[in-house]
Amino acid sequence: MFDNILLNTDSYKASHFLQYPAGADAMFSYIESRGGAWDKLVFFGLQSILKEYLGKPITHAMVDEAATFFQAHGEPFNAVGFHRIVDELGGFLPIRIKAAPEGLVVPTRQVLATIESTHPDFFWVGSYFEPLLLRVWYPASVATQSYHLKQLIRHYLDISCDNPDGELPFKLHDFGARGVSSTESSALGGMAHLVNFMGSDTVMGVVAAKRYYGVEMAAYSIPAAEHSTITSWGRAGEVAAYQNMLTQFAKPGSLVAVVSDSYDIYHAVEHIWGDTLRQAVVDSGATVVIRPDSGDPATVVLKCAHLLDARFGSTVNGKGYKVLKHVRLIQGDGINPSSVRAILDGLLAAGFSAENVAFGMGGMLLQGLNRDTLKWAMKCSAMRIQGEWVDVYKDPVTDSGKRSKRGRISLFRNQDGEYRSLRVDEVIPEGFDEVLVPVWENGQLLRDFSFDEVRANAV
Repeated sequence: MFDNILLNTDSYKASHFLQYPAGADAMFSYIESRGGAWDKLVFFGLQSILKEYLGKPITHAMVDEAATFFQAHGEPFNAVGFHRIVDELGGFLPIRIKAAPEGLVVPTRQVLATIESTHPDFFWVGSYFEPLLLRVWYPASVATQSYHLKQLIRHYLDISCDNPDGELPFKLHDFGARGVSSTESSALGGMAHLVNFMGSDTVMGVVAAKRYYGVEMAAYSIPAAEHSTITSWGRAGEVAAYQNMLTQFAKPGSLVAVVSDSYDIYHAVEHIWGDTLRQAVVDSGATVVIRPDSGDPATVVLKCAHLLDARFGSTVNGKGYKVLKHVRLIQGDGINPSSVRAILDGLLAAGFSAENVAFGMGGMLLQGLNRDTLKWAMKCSAMRIQGEWVDVYKDPVTDSGKRSKRGRISLFRNQDGEYRSLRVDEVIPEGFDEVLVPVWENGQLLRDFSFDEVRANAV
């Protein structure tokens, strides 16, 4: 049901080809974030949309299916136009797209991509696919939230860790696969998180990064217990369940994560891990990562750190902060920017380095966002009518924040890192170079960004 791109739109789009002024034969539109939760964003994910959807030609069968649907649905449909696209253009859409390099960190309220028609008879086709193209908001918003969390965690590592660059890539782990609305969401959102980090349990996100950006392995995971693999041993078998995790996975230099709050997290940390199994942990040569999964995150993590320090000891790093021996913590419940800050504030105030804890983030990472988080929009800004380009814009008196840009525009940047959205038909200020690059034209991908390039841009 998702194979026909002509149905991948809004209902009212089907009637729009009849609504433009007489003599119109070219259209220019742009995509932007009009502000929102952050003042800058990571532009990411358009390439996956282009490869997955626009790279496949439409067929007469698709046109016929769409025509039948819209007739029953109550909307006119330009079957004649789309049949001509199949016959005359091989089924590839006559549009040209320029976009910011994938992974680039850009201020909000700037042009991020432009969509231009390339055939006068089908100038309306780019707007028809606005719903599809604008869904770039989702991977870009996930990448943006992940990026800002990375900056937050980096701040605490810079203060308290001897090797912040080595620790940072694995400090925020994606636990979100089950918390999203669909398989495609887990793929696109999970992939977007990996622009910034290298730890994930969202398999589809890792697969998507390979499929759309060519990276062989974008993320890594470790053996980890869930509650059922612990509680299936019964409360009386809690020690045996933990011992089994050591037996199966604890080898010299390895990492193994064990959820330990099934009954009493403090008893498990102090008496089971810290007493009964302490020597087994030490002798294994592994690092055991204890996972609390309930209670107030900042309170529980800090208390567990104190208990582990008392049982396993710690060293003091070059910045004067304690680093636990043999064990670490990962908090995977209730993680958001506020709780991350609270956890790290508490640890550092108590003298513990931020390297003692990692974070697992689920639905809030991949699902706790919507199009309005960064106020994404795609708007027509210019149209050629009777051979003349005219500005197209909206300027609602009731909401100045929805005022749209005018004319044929692009994104420019100078050597000082200042970004401006400027008209391309006017003189560009000295020192400003265009940022947007051609990425798509008439069914052909013009620029294939690798994941390494994406990550290098997202700094």
